[in-house]
Amino acid sequence: MPSVGLAVMKRMSLKKFGEIVSRVMETLPAEFEPYLDNVVVEVEREPSHELLHDLGYTDEEIDAGESLFGLFVPMPLPSAWGGDAIHVYDLPHKLMIFKRPLEEAFEGKQLLIEIRKTVIHELAHHFGWTDRDLERFDDTPDPFGGDFDE
Repeated sequence: MPSVGLAVMKRMSLKKFGEIVSRVMETLPAEFEPYLDNVVVEVEREPSHELLHDLGYTDEEIDAGESLFGLFVPMPLPSAWGGDAIHVYDLPHKLMIFKRPLEEAFEGKQLLIEIRKTVIHELAHHFGWTDRDLERFDDTPDPFGGDFDE
């Protein structure tokens, strides 16, 4: 008799996940273009325990599997740039997208949609958009219009 068990979803490679994030960056709304010149996008397997701690997660929350889908952070400012004349939008920034938490929460087409939503949310919040401003993206069931496949 065949055994009955949970189906194990095949994980994509980090390289494949990075290619999807790259394609997502190409689908961003025109409103984001002025902010992308100085953004470095990194794909990581998952946030480190230290990062989660630094962001206020407790050991209990981390042990229970709580995590982040993405994070947008200003990159460290070299001491030579220390003057007040530099505007925060001119500084280099890093957008980190975390593969494992997204894959564990979503699959198939929904994973693609959630990767895009994560990118948009992280960028938008950093540049002052509110959750209300983002509703138009969340209310779109398929923001890729069927033109985005795994």
